[in-house]
Amino acid sequence: MEAAALLSPAASRPLPLLSTNAPACRLHSLLPPLPVSGRRLRPSARPRAPVESASQEVGTASSGEWSGDAIRRRFLDFYAARGHKILPSSSLVPDDPTVFLTIAGMLQFKPIFLGKEPRRVPCATTSQKCIRTNDIENVGRTSRHQTFFEMLGNFSFGDYFKKEAITWAWELTTKEFGLPPERLWISVFEDDDEAFSIWHNEVGVPKERIKRLGEDDNFWTSGATGPCGPCSEIYYDFYPERGTSDADLGDDSRFIEFYNLVFMQYNKKDDGSLEPLKQKNIDTGMGLERMARILQKVPNNYETDLIFPIIEKAASMAIVSYTTANDAMKTDLKIIGDHMRAVVYLISDGVIPSNIGRGYVVRRLIRRVVRTGRLIGIRGEGHGNSEGAFLPSLAEVAISLSSEIDPDAESRRKSILGELQREELRFVQTLERGEKLLDELLDEALSSAGNNGGKPCLSGKDVFLLYDTYGFPVEITAEIAGERGASVDMKGFDMEMENQRKQSQAAHNVVKLSVGNETEIVKSIPDTEFLGYDSLSATAVVKGLLVNGNPVNVVSEGSDVEILLDRTPFYAESGGQVGDNGFLYVYGEEDAKQKAVVEINDVQKSLGNIFVHKGTIKQGSVEVGKEIDAAVDAKLRQGAKAHHTATHLLQSALRNVIGSETSQAGSLVAFDRLRFDFNFHRPLSEEELIKIESLVNQWVGSSTHLETKVMGLQDAKNAGAIAMFGEKYGEQVRVVEVPGVSMELCGGTHVSNTAEIRGFKIISEQGIASGVRRIEAVAGDAFVEYVCARDNYMRRLCSSLKVKAEDVNGRVDTILEELRTTRNEVSALRSKIAVLKATSLASKATNFDNVSVVVENMGDVDADGLKSAAEYLVDTLEDPAAVILGSSPGDGKVSLVAAFSPGVVKMGIQAGKFVGSIAKLCGGGGGGKPNFAQAGGRKPENLPGALEKARDEIVAAISSKSR
Repeated sequence: MEAAALLSPAASRPLPLLSTNAPACRLHSLLPPLPVSGRRLRPSARPRAPVESASQEVGTASSGEWSGDAIRRRFLDFYAARGHKILPSSSLVPDDPTVFLTIAGMLQFKPIFLGKEPRRVPCATTSQKCIRTNDIENVGRTSRHQTFFEMLGNFSFGDYFKKEAITWAWELTTKEFGLPPERLWISVFEDDDEAFSIWHNEVGVPKERIKRLGEDDNFWTSGATGPCGPCSEIYYDFYPERGTSDADLGDDSRFIEFYNLVFMQYNKKDDGSLEPLKQKNIDTGMGLERMARILQKVPNNYETDLIFPIIEKAASMAIVSYTTANDAMKTDLKIIGDHMRAVVYLISDGVIPSNIGRGYVVRRLIRRVVRTGRLIGIRGEGHGNSEGAFLPSLAEVAISLSSEIDPDAESRRKSILGELQREELRFVQTLERGEKLLDELLDEALSSAGNNGGKPCLSGKDVFLLYDTYGFPVEITAEIAGERGASVDMKGFDMEMENQRKQSQAAHNVVKLSVGNETEIVKSIPDTEFLGYDSLSATAVVKGLLVNGNPVNVVSEGSDVEILLDRTPFYAESGGQVGDNGFLYVYGEEDAKQKAVVEINDVQKSLGNIFVHKGTIKQGSVEVGKEIDAAVDAKLRQGAKAHHTATHLLQSALRNVIGSETSQAGSLVAFDRLRFDFNFHRPLSEEELIKIESLVNQWVGSSTHLETKVMGLQDAKNAGAIAMFGEKYGEQVRVVEVPGVSMELCGGTHVSNTAEIRGFKIISEQGIASGVRRIEAVAGDAFVEYVCARDNYMRRLCSSLKVKAEDVNGRVDTILEELRTTRNEVSALRSKIAVLKATSLASKATNFDNVSVVVENMGDVDADGLKSAAEYLVDTLEDPAAVILGSSPGDGKVSLVAAFSPGVVKMGIQAGKFVGSIAKLCGGGGGGKPNFAQAGGRKPENLPGALEKARDEIVAAISSKSR
């Protein structure tokens, strides 16, 4: 079942969230019990204590020969020698809306398995980067759980099937890697007699070492419907001396599954029945870290050369020895080693820490590393230097190990290290705030218990807040509380955790495949030939019509329709560029008169490389098989071309001004504007924006001819071409170059000369997520329209202010200063009036148990005036005194203030807590210090009742404290 079989679905406590906002909550348990293949592990396959197995002799080669890089290369070369094409790992950010992160090696081939894309090669082999966090609490505690792992795989797309997959897997395992055959066990689906026969009769595995398992264990499904089939796994036996009687392959202390073969041979229909697939496929997965553990003869995945160098670095920074460390320390070091690999590769693939989406996954893992590092004594840069951050030093080691699986990590080193440093330093501040909050919560719990005579206890909600928002492990909270003589409500905490777990179920966790009508359509309609680079009009033949997603033969006037053509000049939305608009015309075969007109308002790519023209029939009717004339709106296309080329120039200017480590995070190329998202940790200064804008306009004015060429993907990358965010590329790619300025892989439409852009203007620059900035700009005709509109606004402003354009700033500054002065004068007068009103209130103070109390409504006095009045009263009245004032300054607002003298505060009555509860009665809230606090609300009609409540509560509080 490929990678899924290598991870246990055991339920686990999710990692602390950053906040309780909804998006983060939904992602909290990112990948719950998942089999990519839809299969679950046996219930017995639960995490057990780490197996420190004896160093058994493995194969004929020494363990020193089996580095992780060597194992990866031997696997790929083995299958390359058998006709497989070696393909690179795809990004951890999948081009698949059903999957959150790349969780399996087969993901990049999903469209081929579905028949939605033609196979480019008959069979392939890869080493795929994968991320899963559903078992995050088991990381470091078992010998095999990881968040980041590499999945080695060989795939057949209708080429070979079961016999070859099994015999090659055995040859690779026993001959290439030299594993002793007597240590290998096999599992097969209970009804798969064919696989059993191959393993026993042709490979020679004894029957007693072949286990038949049920559907939950050994039948791969992609979902309720779609491709499926039996699977077979190979297990390594650490203790063959225990014999074959009653052997349980789910016993982690004895066995480890390292290679899985999925035989994709059926299509599961809506009624649950199975029908044979016309094209049978093979999907396999071998866990690189697991094979490295076996061949390197180490007790767990973490001590392989793929992870252990990071662990050693962390141990040295904590000034401890891994060899002599206790089990708890080793677990913490393993967590650090595992998570550092994950965050380095995620950031390398463009995932920046944030509170939502994939960025939230990165932030969770980073915070876990920081928290764990601090627990084992790493502070700052380590080695006694408590300043700075320690993650960059660990990341350096992870990057040094990345050359074979992610070469881009090295080139993005500066960006990765900078992001980690900023995120760590921010989180350290959060931790410190959490420590302060914990102290306050414990003080409150102890005080409350003292007053009520009960035992001090932190509520489950408070413990969850510390865990969820501030990253405090429950164990640490309980330990600190115990030192202060308090307990924690674990039952309440578990209830909060369960609520959050339920909220997390919406995350995409499974690679879903389905076979339906789309597959039949794609088989009958060829890919669309795109003519739009050279022409804006063409004659084409209607190959298909869709209404509401259903195929039809004729569509009449007034209907919305999707039209599939054999060739088209219309650009389909991709690479950030919107689809073209325009018209399709149908003419009579005899009289050449116009018979039908279709207005096209969008074009999308679907089912591989078929262009779907979406529009409305304005006149006549359209039939399948008829010839049409297609015409693109030239003005709109020119706008898209200008903005697309301007986007390339903008990216080059950004890299020139703020550094080459910045990278694209998204884009929109529209007819009238462009939007460019990029990874950067701070806002751009006005000076930087001016430089960027100036550079782009300089290149526009240079009238440089663009060059486009088609070349091999690797040749393009070697030439320095930049890949566009989120795009998938084949072996041959289109390269768009502005000589001396920009070179990018791009399938979009562009101007032929930069002069066609006419001009470039940045409209805005803002942050859209943590570490992600956005620039919006205009070019071409939109640039001219924007500048003309702004000039018109300036003319009107000059007319209103009666100054020249160059004097507008000075005049506006003068007006603003006059306005500020006037407002300050008005505020001062209002405060004086409020104080004058307060002088009469002092005489109205009532005395309760020797405490002077004033609770009054001051009409329409504003918040500043209310503050001045309260300060005057509390200073005028003798200590102890309590003053609570309210007002309705207008616009449906309520202002409240509470001022308590030192004597009242010593009684344990705090202004901040007091005024907050009163404000809630007025539809608001607030708080402040124990002696002074302000609050607001939106229900002035409730103010009289709220003040009456305040009077009752302050009197009651004084009376209870005076006893």
